[in-house]
Amino acid sequence: MAPHLSVNLNAIALLRNRRDLSWPSVTGIGALALDAGAHGLTVHPRPDERHIRRQDVYDLKEMITDRYPTKEFNIEGYPDDRFMALILDIQPDQVTFVPDDPLQNTSDHGWDVSKNKELLTRVIDISHEAQCRVSLFVDTDPEVVTETASVGADRVEIYTGPYGALVKENHIQEELDQIEATFDAAKAAGLEVNAGHDLTLLNLPALMKRVPGIAETSIGHCFTADCLVFGVKETVNRYLTQLGH
Repeated sequence: MAPHLSVNLNAIALLRNRRDLSWPSVTGIGALALDAGAHGLTVHPRPDERHIRRQDVYDLKEMITDRYPTKEFNIEGYPDDRFMALILDIQPDQVTFVPDDPLQNTSDHGWDVSKNKELLTRVIDISHEAQCRVSLFVDTDPEVVTETASVGADRVEIYTGPYGALVKENHIQEELDQIEATFDAAKAAGLEVNAGHDLTLLNLPALMKRVPGIAETSIGHCFTADCLVFGVKETVNRYLTQLGH
């Protein structure tokens, strides 16, 4: 089965927040993406609300529940008390835990599972009680993935930022080797695998060829840039094509 496409709406929200206006509409763009065939939506609400606002999360949940009951809602974030309260209130289909400092620009590293085992076990248990599938954001490291299974996660999301930043073919192949090794370790541990960060129409084909068993890709920054050129519907179609749909 080809990977699902989850459209990350953070960049849309960031553009909206430049002015004291309601557009571009986060729910409006999200609806266009779902209408065009995207399988779900992703948001990463941060405490300072510099892009996705808390109210956006509630609005998107209501929209998906009412209009797109077969689509999925994925919420990313660091599992502090405020974030976990939001998860329990919204009960998304999937929660992706990331080890970010709240003030950093974007996610740029995966979990050190061994150092955070107590925290992760606790918040994963809470999320499962709320009927949420849990994914942990991880670096390309097979050993970390093996540890991830021990804390009860259902999936890992492989951080593909280093792969997306590469331009030299030999380095790209080295990073793909690491991604494949991490993918294989995850599958051997009984985990499904997501991928996300700096994935584009140009670098998706090589990734899909190497690891065709990825369950879901979360794409936002380049997706938003492509929408400026192609429009939302055509952009969704192009990403679905690269994912094998």
